[in-house]
Amino acid sequence: MKMLKKSINFTERSETLASHQSAIKRARQNKKRRVRNAHVKTTVATHVKKVRLAVEKKDIEGAQQALAKAVPLIQRARSKGVFHKNTSARRISRLTREVNALKA
Repeated sequence: MKMLKKSINFTERSETLASHQSAIKRARQNKKRRVRNAHVKTTVATHVKKVRLAVEKKDIEGAQQALAKAVPLIQRARSKGVFHKNTSARRISRLTREVNALKA
């Protein structure tokens, strides 16, 4: 007697422990979000690094330009839920203080 197999998409299910349809979908969504969030975080980190390097070199103009590019990225990360509201405010505040300290 042959046993019939259920037609389940094993490629999706094998990546997760989820056993029912809604949990499989949730796992799929979480994977997409994790990849997107990682990209946003690394992009923000790169731009923050550029600001800090310009501050280290005492390059006022370069630091201001880098800050002008970094702030909207941090704000966008906040609006997408990648960063908490206070985290984004703190990062922007600290970067701005570092750049303004060059002027003084």
